[in-house]
Amino acid sequence: MKNLELREMILCALFVALVAAGAFIRIPVGSDVFTLQFMFTLLAGLLLGRRLGATAVFVYVLLGLIGVPVFASGGGPGYVLQPTFGYLLGFIVQAWFCGWYSRRLKEISMKSLLLVNVGGMAIVYLFGLSWFYVISNYVIDAPVSLWWVVLYCGILQVVPDFLLCTAAAGIAVKCKTAGVWVENKEIRNIYNVKEA
Repeated sequence: MKNLELREMILCALFVALVAAGAFIRIPVGSDVFTLQFMFTLLAGLLLGRRLGATAVFVYVLLGLIGVPVFASGGGPGYVLQPTFGYLLGFIVQAWFCGWYSRRLKEISMKSLLLVNVGGMAIVYLFGLSWFYVISNYVIDAPVSLWWVVLYCGILQVVPDFLLCTAAAGIAVKCKTAGVWVENKEIRNIYNVKEA
């Protein structure tokens, strides 16, 4: 984390706090409850770029694993045995992907960022569903079928998560206009864009 500018450190710390707060902002939808954690991890990647976005989410996960109760159900190293821990790992990769892909877009728009977010959502689902299935069936002896995992942890979550993807894309476009968008220095150098 050397050579971070003060602004980058502040934004990174802000997103660690936002992701942590998002885990406790609960929105009831029918018989299920959703949090804003997913939206804030998307925004971390979009606004901070791949390196800082993934770092912010990684620091959040690390805080939870060392015992700070920032996860929806607490914290501590034993959390890796929770069936839902895979989503947290997925959030790190998702933030990296969203930051990487969004910096390669020719035009930053609601539509383009929504497509980036849907790719990020697919990554989170891949990690989350796989971890849920493996931990449930082979670690904690709470067997579930693959179809049950896909249905309840995937298909039934798509609509609310897509709405969060849409919200994150809209917020990111507004933030980009307002100047809250960390540029990727390597890409600036490739395209010979001079730093301000």
